[in-house]
Amino acid sequence: MKQVGFIGYSPNPRTKLRNQVPYQLENDFDTFNQVPESPIGREEEPHLYMVPKKYRKVTIKYSKLGLEDFDFKHYNKTLFAGLEPHIPNAYCNSMIQVMYLLEPVRCLVQNHLCQKEFCLSCELGFLFHMLDLSRGDPCQASNFLRAFRTIPEAAALGLILADSDEATGKVNLGRLIQSWCRFLLTQLHQETQELEGPQAYRGVGSTSCFSSSGGSVIGQLFGCEVENCSMCRCGKETVRLSTTLLFTLSYPETYINDKIPPPDYEFVEVLRRSICLEQNTQAWCENCEKYQPTVQTRNIRCLPDVLVINCEVNSAKEAEFWRTQAEYAFKKSLRKAELNYPKPNESIKEQWNDPNSDGASLSLVPSVEELRNVWVPHSLKMKLSKNKELEVLNISENEELGHSEDNADETTNVYDLMATVVHILDPRTGGSLVAHIKVGETYHQRKEGVTHQQWYLFNDFLIEPVDKCEAVQFDMNWKVPAILFYSKRSLNTKYNLAIKNPIEASVLLAEASLARKQRKCHATFIPLLLNEMPQSAELVGLDAEFVTLNQEEAELRSDGTKSTIKPSQMSVARITCVRGQGPNEGVPFIDDYISTQEQVVDYLTQYSGIKPGDLDAKISSKHLTTLKSTYLKLRFLIDVGVKFVGHGLQKDFRVINLMVPKDQVIDTVYLFHIPRKRMISLRYLAWYFLDLKIQGETHDSIEDARTALQLYRKYLELSCNGKEPENFRKVLKSLYEKGRKMDWKVPEPEGQSSPKNAPVYSAMVGL
Repeated sequence: MKQVGFIGYSPNPRTKLRNQVPYQLENDFDTFNQVPESPIGREEEPHLYMVPKKYRKVTIKYSKLGLEDFDFKHYNKTLFAGLEPHIPNAYCNSMIQVMYLLEPVRCLVQNHLCQKEFCLSCELGFLFHMLDLSRGDPCQASNFLRAFRTIPEAAALGLILADSDEATGKVNLGRLIQSWCRFLLTQLHQETQELEGPQAYRGVGSTSCFSSSGGSVIGQLFGCEVENCSMCRCGKETVRLSTTLLFTLSYPETYINDKIPPPDYEFVEVLRRSICLEQNTQAWCENCEKYQPTVQTRNIRCLPDVLVINCEVNSAKEAEFWRTQAEYAFKKSLRKAELNYPKPNESIKEQWNDPNSDGASLSLVPSVEELRNVWVPHSLKMKLSKNKELEVLNISENEELGHSEDNADETTNVYDLMATVVHILDPRTGGSLVAHIKVGETYHQRKEGVTHQQWYLFNDFLIEPVDKCEAVQFDMNWKVPAILFYSKRSLNTKYNLAIKNPIEASVLLAEASLARKQRKCHATFIPLLLNEMPQSAELVGLDAEFVTLNQEEAELRSDGTKSTIKPSQMSVARITCVRGQGPNEGVPFIDDYISTQEQVVDYLTQYSGIKPGDLDAKISSKHLTTLKSTYLKLRFLIDVGVKFVGHGLQKDFRVINLMVPKDQVIDTVYLFHIPRKRMISLRYLAWYFLDLKIQGETHDSIEDARTALQLYRKYLELSCNGKEPENFRKVLKSLYEKGRKMDWKVPEPEGQSSPKNAPVYSAMVGL
């Protein structure tokens, strides 16, 4: 049988034109409808042989250094940030990217701030701030997903998966992400409706500069007022008004008979019938006082700004319906191409080689791959008449509303496809979810300094530009549509897209501890006074301690080496910040223990100093706070522009889930490091340069943060503020020689180790 290779997107018009639609191609439709083969070995992964590599599930390979030497740039050469997939419930990464790249949603949640400990809008705002700061480095949604797991409705809807469910593919990810989308929009709508009062954060007047009285921006964006009419056979009619944030496709019932192929339906026709739904069902009739067969109809009273469509392809019948409609659309597109073909008596190859042929006319003819598996239009028009009758029509991407259209009543909207969320099938693991997103001009301007639009594939941390045809091509053998997003043209002009940072200096002021016994113990820190508020470029010493929530999963290779499949899941347990200058240099102003509701499997006491009970509000004697409260303090310091000094800060910020600009991080692990040599511990550096013996029995974050500050001062002294790098290289060379001789071990003290925090604590007691 004749094989047809997969024609990929190429910006070179000559490459594309050599693969145009032949004139008599309709007779060869069956040949061109074959699934193109992928060159990967079928023996190793037979279930993936038809899936292009960029669509397959991506995994992180861990080494002894964890993620530090993993080449994320290989998967993402753009400046947009990917999301890591190894944390629980990361199946929603694709939907998070869609929400981020909807400009009004991005601005809304970054303006939102409330006092609720677990607020998805707040956490989404923090995550979007990280995505804004990233220059291609991946982020993880761990704090957002932590808040997500605490919401009872999410558990009740079955949206919270166990690790085993994700790994074994027991769930239908396509159905799951559609439920997750409905849940998220509802949750954001409810949270951003709370404007003022007890939910507003200290010093913040309102949750959003967008909101108008009585509604939320989510409601304005996605909401559609719906009139539900129920007609009993007794003649009793009941009308109820409600608001829906998305619509679900309902497929024609004529397809119940498997022996009769379905008729040819336009997508816009199915969409209109799904929005203005009519169905027969049993319902309670107040007139008859019993359940009766009723006819229920739904009509909309306004048009949304963003049209969200759950595709509901959850069975083989729906998949077959899509496949058949795409075949009909393919044949119609071929006929249209034949009619528009410039010279029907010559082949494309003959015309390409003809020196008198006009290449511009050939570029108008789409390639075979651009026509296959396409049923969904890139643009559509919705018109709502004055008597609320809906009309949905196809429209070309370049077509504008004519002046003859009745625009005064705002009854006609033109929508352009801006995102598709897709389920990539894999019978072995349940597959994965990816998104095609048309990234707008403002994002390109912010990230790359250029103004244009481009479609991208977002597959966790893999991000790649794609042709727009890929966004609407659904080969039902491996690529199943889950959610479609259509946005109204000129959407952003309707909304105020300014972001005013809602985090104010008041977050650093003194606050009460969650622990009931904390009052009985001495304070380990002195909160900042108003005249001590840090300024840009000032130093802050930082250290954090962590506990383990899940142990790592590893396997033993045949050669005896260990391979990490999934790293241990860490959670921040203590964060300490010390003053970096002034008369109180070295005195902590933050020493927060982070309360957690999740089960801790290992407190890592030897390395963290955290003991069982320290994080429990009922029995802890520490200054206990929520993660959100401490996170806001660190975010304020980052936004002000302070420079953090610490040892191994990259991992600390990663687990805390913070993105800090590189010019605001001074990491002593890299200051005292020779490339391609081992990293040196803080304990050894403190002994070698400062004659301090720290971390004797356990770690203490106050001691570590202060020691890192002292090491930085020592670095400036030895390098003459970085002006004499040659002299400092000699110092490092001597350091490594001494370390190798001592096997990097600090000699045991004859007496007790150096005084820990006595001078600082005496100052605290005095204050």
